[in-house]
Amino acid sequence: MRPDRTQSKVFFYTTSPLSCPYLDGEVERRIVTELTGADADDLHNALSKGGFRRSHYMAYAPVCPNCSACVPVRVDAQNFHFSKSWRRVEKQFSYLEATLCEPVATQEQFLLFEKYQKKRHGDGDMASMDYFDYRSMIEETPIKTSLVEFREEGTLVSALLMDHLDDGLSAVYSFFDDAKKYRGMGNYMVLWAIRQAVVQNLPYVYLGYLIKDCRKMSYKGRYSPLEGCVDGQWVLLNTD
Repeated sequence: MRPDRTQSKVFFYTTSPLSCPYLDGEVERRIVTELTGADADDLHNALSKGGFRRSHYMAYAPVCPNCSACVPVRVDAQNFHFSKSWRRVEKQFSYLEATLCEPVATQEQFLLFEKYQKKRHGDGDMASMDYFDYRSMIEETPIKTSLVEFREEGTLVSALLMDHLDDGLSAVYSFFDDAKKYRGMGNYMVLWAIRQAVVQNLPYVYLGYLIKDCRKMSYKGRYSPLEGCVDGQWVLLNTD
């Protein structure tokens, strides 16, 4: 990918091979670059349109040697089909109060994040994150980022870390209370982001990587119309 022309120099690096966290028996490698300086937003916008994702001050994309299962996807927000089932999800959580906050970590957020990780992803690396790791994930951003808090009568029940792009919103990470009454909360936060994109007249909501053979990553195929970045081009995906 050609970086944004306002960047004088952009250096890309390839990570060492590691065991894939999503597919057994596969090897993961990434191409990464640092997002720094006054042009960080411009570079991030350009790279996002090429299928990159952000983590802290870095943008990355998979370049795995023998696998192409990770497909960057984005929802066509302006043409999104709010089916009866999606409207039921919205109605289910319509009582929650959503607030866009600055990306500043709090102990309240971390306690919810920690509980979510141990309950839903206890075998993953993020389950061992301490408060300082969490704070780094939330606050280390060189671009415009928000943390959306969803509260029930003042109590935090879910949160969405969200980047602001020139052509959409990017859902970086979300977590929520795993109590039975909040099942479907992950879907609700995506729907909320889509509604926000529509209101702001933004074309897309970026959801990261779709991996059809990974249960934790295949859910992204539920949102339609959905585009995927394949061989450097965004194409409409058939997710049926």
